[in-house]
Amino acid sequence: MPTFVKIEKGIVNKKTFDKYVTEHKEYVRDLIRKGHKAKTGYWEELGGGMLIFEASCLEEAKEIVAKDPLIKNNCVSYELHKWKIVVE
Repeated sequence: MPTFVKIEKGIVNKKTFDKYVTEHKEYVRDLIRKGHKAKTGYWEELGGGMLIFEASCLEEAKEIVAKDPLIKNNCVSYELHKWKIVVE
């Protein structure tokens, strides 16, 4: 399956953002259970982060991103990219 990357930038204050982090983590765990090989994390030095996951196509990747609690609750802006891996 192709790999996709959602690069995020926080757009709300930390208190608001933190209300949805637990739900976001559970969403990513569910993606892992469903075989999407998802990983999520944040930039240590500045606000924002990244979600890496596999999806069958760009449309499925967009659906996955749209259901992310951080997106549904307008906590981050993002870019979605299909990642062409050249070395594993």
